[in-house]
Amino acid sequence: MPELPEVETVRRGLAPTMEGAVIAQADVNRPDLRWPFPAGMAERLSGQQVLGLRRRSKYILADLASGETLLIHLGMSGRMLVSGDPLGQFVHEHPMPEKHDHVVLHMDNGARITFNDPRRFGAMDLMETATADQHKLLAVLGPEPLGNAFNEDHLIAAFDGKNTPVKSALLDQRIVAGLGNIYVCEALYRAGISPTRKAGRIAPRRVGALVPIIRDVLAEAIEAGGSSLRDFRQADGELGYFQHRFDVYGREGEPCRTPGCSRDVVRIVQSGRSSFYCRSCQS
Repeated sequence: MPELPEVETVRRGLAPTMEGAVIAQADVNRPDLRWPFPAGMAERLSGQQVLGLRRRSKYILADLASGETLLIHLGMSGRMLVSGDPLGQFVHEHPMPEKHDHVVLHMDNGARITFNDPRRFGAMDLMETATADQHKLLAVLGPEPLGNAFNEDHLIAAFDGKNTPVKSALLDQRIVAGLGNIYVCEALYRAGISPTRKAGRIAPRRVGALVPIIRDVLAEAIEAGGSSLRDFRQADGELGYFQHRFDVYGREGEPCRTPGCSRDVVRIVQSGRSSFYCRSCQS
């Protein structure tokens, strides 16, 4: 599933084409994805200007002139692809419609935004912009890891007395929003913390040091256009490249990259998810 860097990469790819433009026509080609679409979604989107695109956790939010906000979640295999509009120095022509093009937005600037989702785990919803933060999917989220509310004091307090592994704690969206398996593994490696350590038993100074490390990992991943492991594509259809910089994720059995370390990266399963780490460098 796309994590924060992938979703932010898609948002940035869509913004030049969508912000300020009008959705001349919205085609909704099925009644649902993971959940049913809101009633009259095509009619409520058609004719609306997109005032701005923002991201909350792993959701893209498109604020409309109608006072509503379109919530988009990519799910496991969802893609938001732009065609017919200059992206950089190239123009991507409109492709032929595909089987899994579930929602298509025809913009008044000639662009077309296509939401394609073969596995249909994605989602779209419409909500009032003024109360968007109260939506059931957003109200439970913790602070953004790249925002000011995510700081040393917050993370130390969140970990205090917590008996769950630190890996699970960082994946808890109530503690910090948008982190996923890949970037938690990478951040814990850089911090030298084992994913099996109980969150409440890590010294506060080490917990606090995680904050800038998490920010750095995410910033580097966004700069690289995210990570493409299976289905993820940027808005122009290109792959992300951060997977080539992984220190531990997906590197089971390969040598640890810490200079002087002779151990290999290992994989364990925690709560049904793979954790990759070095037993020597992370404690």
